[in-house]
Amino acid sequence: MDFFAFHHTPVLFAETIDAIGIKPDGIYVDCTAGGGGHSSAIAEKLTTGKLIALDRDPEAIDVLTQRFSGNNNVIIIQNNFFNIKSILNELGNGAVDGILADLGVSSHQLDDASRGFSFHKNAPLDMRMSKEGTSAKDVVNSLPEQELRRIIYEYGEEKFAPSIASAIVRARDEKPIETTFELSDIISGAMPAAARRDGHPARRTFQALRIYVNGELDGLTNAVEDMFDCLKPGGRLCVISFHSLEDRAVKRALAPLAKGCTCPKNFPVCVCGNTPKAKLFKPVTPGDDELRENPRSRSARLRVAEKL
Repeated sequence: MDFFAFHHTPVLFAETIDAIGIKPDGIYVDCTAGGGGHSSAIAEKLTTGKLIALDRDPEAIDVLTQRFSGNNNVIIIQNNFFNIKSILNELGNGAVDGILADLGVSSHQLDDASRGFSFHKNAPLDMRMSKEGTSAKDVVNSLPEQELRRIIYEYGEEKFAPSIASAIVRARDEKPIETTFELSDIISGAMPAAARRDGHPARRTFQALRIYVNGELDGLTNAVEDMFDCLKPGGRLCVISFHSLEDRAVKRALAPLAKGCTCPKNFPVCVCGNTPKAKLFKPVTPGDDELRENPRSRSARLRVAEKL
């Protein structure tokens, strides 16, 4: 795939590159390299250092391979960053100087109609980042109504989940649900008129299905903890999230690392011996200029942790 065709607008780009604190001889991991936006900025600052660029999307791997052809400082691997410890062990890298994870779906995946992520474009209902395994079509046509309701409510925070799940089951009893527009119409018909005017009616349900299909929240907290464990002292972890469920998981993983003494306040001296493992920085959100240029950035939040 031509890397000019695979585009992704990195959110909080300058803030993230600045926060990760690149050293020319350092070792860095871009856990969600995509089209190589963040990776290119990191690689440009390296002399003897290394960048390990990960992605589970085979199209992204093709693009990264073209983009960094001949660059011996970049190692490209197709894998899920949830496996970061085993990936680094296999490479012989016990600890690294910085790790970046830009969570969620890329601009390319949304804009490429054939991937079936977007409710704005008609396409086969797919949503698989890795292009392998269970698709969104499989999910909506096979799971019990109760499980569909749970997925839509928990991962989409959609209050109309019961009526949407019921409508999906009724529709698939007539014929299999094949495309994004078919599903979008079913969702819209299951919601009150007032709710349909509050943004696109399918947005939350599509988010829920995408998260479920790709297992985006399954073990995310553990993955963030693993990424932090893989840092050298002084190394930084930068995680960009795009909705409250992701951000909650990231915050849940990082908050305990910054805690120090847990002794009761009335103890004259510390007896627990606990010291903070991380310094957490204030979360960063897009400024007005970025919001105007890239409306998709509106829900983004960057969290940074430095290993002490």
